[in-house]
Amino acid sequence: MEEAVKRRVKAGRMLAAGKKPAEVAKTVGVARQTVYTWLRIFEEGGIDALRRINRGGRPAQLEPEQFERLRELLLEGAPAQGFGTPLWTIKRVRSLIERQFARQYSEVHVWRILGALGFSSQKPERRAIERDEEAVRRFKRRTWPGLKKKPSRKAG
Repeated sequence: MEEAVKRRVKAGRMLAAGKKPAEVAKTVGVARQTVYTWLRIFEEGGIDALRRINRGGRPAQLEPEQFERLRELLLEGAPAQGFGTPLWTIKRVRSLIERQFARQYSEVHVWRILGALGFSSQKPERRAIERDEEAVRRFKRRTWPGLKKKPSRKAG
């Protein structure tokens, strides 16, 4: 059974057991409004109606095995895909998809694809490679205290 169908069926069973839509939404990982839509469908046609929901929309341009291949390419790292640094950006992923699969997606959709593949945005630490941790500790311990402003001792 497709993952989306499993989610809807689970939600339907929870709703049938008397769970609140907000709790169901949190448990199955969808928006609360989606659960209200499913509740209406469930009340009209039961669990089978939830199984039959046609997602509609535009069909995916990439096949499931291509999405899996994209995941593998991303995990190999940006340098392995010809990029100069190990940082993945939306533009780089978009470029990779275009090169590997001859498909074009908007940056917003690339963001959605990455989320569906289980990737999340990460902000790299901005530290110089040449950073000398011992020198930083010495500076903080010896030099910095002498540079800080000292409170004035004016009597009020």
